[in-house]
Amino acid sequence: MPKPRWGPRLTSAAVLWYHPAACTPRAFFRMPNIKQQKKRVRIAAEERLENLRYRSTVRTLTKRLQAAVDDGDKDRVAEEHTQLQRWIDKAVSRGALHRNAGARKKSQAARLAGRS
Repeated sequence: MPKPRWGPRLTSAAVLWYHPAACTPRAFFRMPNIKQQKKRVRIAAEERLENLRYRSTVRTLTKRLQAAVDDGDKDRVAEEHTQLQRWIDKAVSRGALHRNAGARKKSQAARLAGRS
């Protein structure tokens, strides 16, 4: 029985998951055979993981802020809100988040922190 074409792909950076449609021969005709292009593929994979880390951290900090608001701890709400704003600004400045998405997330966080 042949192996499925979708699933984890091992790279030097980490395990990457690809959508099944991206694994079809039409998506990527062949791997680059030029040294610089191989390097660009590797660096792009590393950058994707780094951007994912920023977006994931923003989501985690948003959940922490929500938990702090639910608990009613004003000091913790202020601390979590400040930390969340810093991470959103970092994600926007490096391009992991679009600037409008960052502004929207900061606005939502401010409304959430204002409820406490």
